[in-house]
Amino acid sequence: MKFEVLSSNHSEIFETLVSELREFNFSHMGTEKSKPLSAIAKDENGNIIGGVSGRTIYNQFLIEVLWVSDSFRGQGLGRDLMALAEGEAKLRGCLAAQVDTLSFQAPDFYQKLGFEVVGKIDGIPDSPERYFLVKRYR
Repeated sequence: MKFEVLSSNHSEIFETLVSELREFNFSHMGTEKSKPLSAIAKDENGNIIGGVSGRTIYNQFLIEVLWVSDSFRGQGLGRDLMALAEGEAKLRGCLAAQVDTLSFQAPDFYQKLGFEVVGKIDGIPDSPERYFLVKRYR
């Protein structure tokens, strides 16, 4: 057995690990594959001014990133993008959405949308609190 620590990107190693984990998951959950899900907004020039992106798998919408341009914040764009993305997730059969966010990012935003804090990591020096949130669809 040989161990290594790598400090650069190795896509082939990452893909091998993901593939092997998928096989393990399939043995427990079935062979559902994740499907990308993004909702974006563009300005009149075609520039992206906001978006939410993640994936759906096993009846869940896993939100990986949500961003709104500074000049469009506070106008409901994030809320509208989330509604669009969650609508599609529900059409795909999702029963819940989950996200993690840092204390200076958007925990309050997600809670206003009906997400519930289910976990929090704090007390790490020089690191913001990290929140884990879930929203169950009824």
